[in-house]
Amino acid sequence: MSNKVQNRRTKWNLDSVRITRVSTEPLASPPGYSSSTIGSNSEVSKKTDVSRLITKKSWDLALAPMKQVPMNLFIMYMAGNSISIFPIMMVGMLLMRPLQAIWSTKATFKMMETSNAILQMIVYVLGNFVNIGLALYKCHSMGLLPTYASDWLAFVEPPIRLEYLGGGIQLY
Repeated sequence: MSNKVQNRRTKWNLDSVRITRVSTEPLASPPGYSSSTIGSNSEVSKKTDVSRLITKKSWDLALAPMKQVPMNLFIMYMAGNSISIFPIMMVGMLLMRPLQAIWSTKATFKMMETSNAILQMIVYVLGNFVNIGLALYKCHSMGLLPTYASDWLAFVEPPIRLEYLGGGIQLY
């Protein structure tokens, strides 16, 4: 029994030793390979590939603020309209981050030094202005913006409500 197992092992070892390439003829080229593309064309295509990648990366950077708008809307919804520390902090960060991004626009696009990314910078700044607009709308809905004359002047009376609405349990 052990002799049979030993024969199998030696046969396997012998088979693994025999796996070698003996022929000296060159291997055939893979399908779709052309040796005529080697040369100056490959350098030109590499340069265009790099410039295309830089342009794609700059557009990704430019559209990043617009991709943040849905998340900012969700954060605004979750913050609520109450005046407390957490909603005010959320609105403050919602306002400060785009302002900081606008101030550092040149530094953000500095890594794109080979391309002239003026259009991407404009889209980037406009996207940040959209986020600032969302923050200002949230401040207005919370009542933090001085929008009435009575907010600025002490002698002007605040606007008087014409209607009052209340809810509750209806009793029959």
